Amino acid sequence: MNNINMNKAMLEMQRMAAQSQMKSLATKTLETPGTPQNFTELLQQAVNNVNEIQKESSSLKKSFEMGDPSVDLPQVMMASQKASVAFEAMVQVRNKLLQAYKDVMSMPV
Repeated sequence: MNNINMNKAMLEMQRMAAQSQMKSLATKTLETPGTPQNFTELLQQAVNNVNEIQKESSSLKKSFEMGDPSVDLPQVMMASQKASVAFEAMVQVRNKLLQAYKDVMSMPV
């Protein structure tokens, strides 16, 4: 086989592998047994994720304050901002849920 055909074959194999990975990722995302099936589970999972992010940020801050050489300031600041954004997003979701509840409750029956 000449060099051009080998390159074409390699590119085609890489393209097919990428497509296969995308399909398996989409299937896994939709059919993972542990995924929440109702709104309550989804909301609880989101709250738990925000809590974990905040715990990680707090742990990094404490390690940095104690002088751990493996933790640097940019890492601590990024974790802190990530926790802040996650918490703010959760607060906004809560506010929208409360507003939706109030709107539904004020509807005439």
